[in-house]
Amino acid sequence: MILNDYTMEDKRKYNGGNKNAGRKPKAEEVALIEKLTPLEPLAFAALEKGLEKGDFKFTQLFYNYYAGKPRETKDVTLTTEQPIFNLEDLGDI
Repeated sequence: MILNDYTMEDKRKYNGGNKNAGRKPKAEEVALIEKLTPLEPLAFAALEKGLEKGDFKFTQLFYNYYAGKPRETKDVTLTTEQPIFNLEDLGDI
């Protein structure tokens, strides 16, 4: 298709995307782990102090990582049936 002496072409190649999208490279992950590793004993000590004090947030954090977060469930109770649409509003089709 020709429009104003320019040919229409697929413009997707001009989108560019988002440079921050997607998973970080493994090298960045490894570098972050190496940077944080010396702080691990300090973090465990702080967690231990919080647990000894009986602070709920520390206990919650510990069990979220130790046993995994519990599965969230929602109880849905339908008391009456509601139609999605009203047939009388459709008229003659």
